[in-house]
Amino acid sequence: MPDEPATAASLAAEAFTDFAGGMSYSDYLHLDTLLSAQHPCSDEHDELLFVVIHQASELWMKIVLHELDHARRQISRDELEPAFKSLARVSRVQAQMIQSWDVLSTMTPADYSSFRDSLGQSSGFQSAQYRLIEFLLGNKQAQMIKPHAHVPAMAARLQAALETPSLYDEAIRLLDRRGLAIDADILNRDVTLPTKANPSVQQAWLEIYRDPKRYWDLYQLAEDLVDVEDAFQQWRFRHLRTVQRIMGFKRGTGGTSGAGYLSRALEIVFFPDLWELRTSL
Repeated sequence: MPDEPATAASLAAEAFTDFAGGMSYSDYLHLDTLLSAQHPCSDEHDELLFVVIHQASELWMKIVLHELDHARRQISRDELEPAFKSLARVSRVQAQMIQSWDVLSTMTPADYSSFRDSLGQSSGFQSAQYRLIEFLLGNKQAQMIKPHAHVPAMAARLQAALETPSLYDEAIRLLDRRGLAIDADILNRDVTLPTKANPSVQQAWLEIYRDPKRYWDLYQLAEDLVDVEDAFQQWRFRHLRTVQRIMGFKRGTGGTSGAGYLSRALEIVFFPDLWELRTSL
């Protein structure tokens, strides 16, 4: 006799329902803590969306940091396949982060203005995780640690990231280990400073791009790095356009020029050699 069609009741009967002595979904994810962490500072309807979007972005950034740091360590060990997986995952996460601006942009200028004063001086500019990601990708700026001086543990974490070779530093060192000619001053550079283009590094990448079959894994690494930076720039651009849409050219709550500051941030490049070489190909 054929099985009876599934019903909500029959499906529910198959599931565990008694968690008095076991771990439930809510227990595993600590949902009581997670879902009680939203504390809007006003009674305005739209502030909850603003809080949740930014909290969700911070969770995604936690994954980005986890994967970028893993990729950096794997590259330093010449283990590229695990690095490729982490970089691919970062690109997928970045797609989710870019999409989040579409949700936030459903907020009108009037919606945002109704609770903006409740934010005080808080601003995404002060996101420590965002700064850690930039440091990991090579945009080292020691002065950016200052907004976190009031939280010693985070300031120490940022200082450690400042002093640690970036993802791109490790990629360049890998090129040297593979026999490509890299200037000694680049290999021994002060890693607390931002990455700058270098002729020897660009020439090494050019050699890889001109003979991808010979250097296939390095070629893939280069393209994965470009994917990450490309998505990061798209995220920055969508951030800029969302800010312009919601608050125009007002100064940011954190003291920056707002849209003007975000526009200038679009000029920052993490992997300059990988972009400049394309003109020479």
